[in-house]
Amino acid sequence: MNDIILYAVVSLGAIGVIAAIILFFVAQKFKVIEDPRIDEVEEVLPAANCGGCGFAGCRNFAEEIVKAGNMEGFNCPVGGADLMTDVGKVLGLEAELKDPEIAVLRCNGSCENSPQKAQYDGVQSCFVANALFSGEGGCAFGCLGCGDCVEACDFDAMYMDKETGLPVVKENCIACGACVKACPRDILELRKRNKKERRIFVSCVNKEKGGPAKKNCSVACIGCGKCQKVCKFDAITIENNLAYIDPIACKLCRKCAPECPTNAIWEVNFPPKKERPVVEVKTDAATKSADVTTEKVAPQKIEKTENDIAVKESPDLKETNDNKENTES
Repeated sequence: MNDIILYAVVSLGAIGVIAAIILFFVAQKFKVIEDPRIDEVEEVLPAANCGGCGFAGCRNFAEEIVKAGNMEGFNCPVGGADLMTDVGKVLGLEAELKDPEIAVLRCNGSCENSPQKAQYDGVQSCFVANALFSGEGGCAFGCLGCGDCVEACDFDAMYMDKETGLPVVKENCIACGACVKACPRDILELRKRNKKERRIFVSCVNKEKGGPAKKNCSVACIGCGKCQKVCKFDAITIENNLAYIDPIACKLCRKCAPECPTNAIWEVNFPPKKERPVVEVKTDAATKSADVTTEKVAPQKIEKTENDIAVKESPDLKETNDNKENTES
C-alpha cells in the first residue's frame, strides 16, 4: 500500500516537473516583449475609456500611438491639447495640437417650429423610431426626440429640453463623438469651439425642396443660396437643397445669418448687433418746402400794355422808342 502511494507521488511529481519545463520553453518562445512606454502613456491618459479617440479604450490608444511612432492623427478629446503635450514628452515627440471641438445639434424642429402631426407610441429609442416613421412633426430628417444621444453621453454634457423636445449640448462637452454615433439621422456634428465659444452653422439637415421642407418645419433650410452669395470666404456650399457652413473656412463674419429667409442659420454666443442710429439731415430745400402751404393760390390777372406787347414781339422796336424819347428831351 505504501509502495503504491510512493509511486503515485513520484509519478505526479515527475509529470509536474516535465510540464513546468515544457511551459517555460513555450513561454520563452512565444512571449511578447511590450514597450515600457505603453504603461507610461497609459498613466498620462485620463482612463475615461470613452472611445472618443477612435480606439477601444485608453490602453489601446497607448499601444497604437507607441506602435505608430508619431502623433499624427492621434487626439484625446478628454484631456485636450495639454494632455497630448504630456504624451508627446513621454514619447519624445512633438504633439499635433488640434482645435477643441463641441457637439452641435443641426436641427431646430422644436414643438413650436414643427407642430405635432402624429404621435409615436412605441419603444423610446431613436434607432427604433427612425425605422418606423418619419417623425411626429412630419420631417423625415429631423430630431426624433427619444434621447439616444443623451444616454450615450458619459460626461453629463447633454439633456433633453422638455419645452422644445430637442437635446441641448452643455459647455462641458468634450467632443468624444458618442452622441454623434448614437444619432441615426446624423443630426449631431462636432465643430470647432472658436474664441468665446462662438459658432455659426445651419441648424437643419432637411434635403427636401423648399415647399415640402417649409410645410413640415417653419425654420427649415430651403436651399435658396442667399447665404452663399454674401459669403466672401467660400465657406458655404449648397448641395441637395441644403446649405452647409464649413467650420474651418468660416470666419464668423455674420453676413450670412441676416440673409436667411427662414432663420435656419444659428449664431451662438454672439453679442447682439448694434443698430446704427438714423440721423435726419434737414436741407434748406426741405425746410422751405415744409413752410410752403398746400393751399391753392388763385392765378392773378396781369394787364399788359400795348408797349409791353410790342416789346415782346420785336426787341428792335424798344430801342427805337428809347432813342425817340431821348431826342424829344
